[in-house]
Amino acid sequence: MSEDTDRHAMKMAKKKAARDKIMATKTDKKGLVIVHTGKGKGKSSAAFGMIFRCIAHGMPCAVVQFIKGGMSTGERDLILSKFSNECEFHTMGEGFTWETQDKSRDTEMAAAAWEKAKDLIRDPANKMVLLDEINIALRYDYIPIADVVKFLTTEKPEMTHVVLTGRNAHADLIEIADLVTEMELIKHPFRSGIKAQIGVEF
Repeated sequence: MSEDTDRHAMKMAKKKAARDKIMATKTDKKGLVIVHTGKGKGKSSAAFGMIFRCIAHGMPCAVVQFIKGGMSTGERDLILSKFSNECEFHTMGEGFTWETQDKSRDTEMAAAAWEKAKDLIRDPANKMVLLDEINIALRYDYIPIADVVKFLTTEKPEMTHVVLTGRNAHADLIEIADLVTEMELIKHPFRSGIKAQIGVEF
């Protein structure tokens, strides 16, 4: 081996030893509260990636969509057609708020979605529950943030993961979450006049 290769091997061995030492201290397991927020694309996409991981591992899971209406999406169509035994899927919204333009109806639908979400989270059989776009419902006060925080901190089963997506996550939700990722918008084709496209956005 060359001197450069030897140096690289020694450097990686030291990194591995340090990493192994850190990993040896990480022994706890718990159900996580996971928040995907920010202006960038990918919040729901990343959350559905975790749902598909659960499905692949034979872990029962569930999805409640708070805002998105009846529009066909790849993830919903795939789950309903191929994996409905592994993952319950409930589309409870009727579209984005600027489309419905009916606050009382939106509030009613969000409240119903939250009740369904609580039932699914309470069921210890579900290892992960995705609350897609709940942050939008919270932002418009369709659901009281205090109710969501109280439920997640006092009633969520210990080993159940709950994923909450949507822009502008409430500070109180971020405070109690175990994992928070903010998607940063750097560039988006919409700004160049390109519409949402199948396979990318839905």
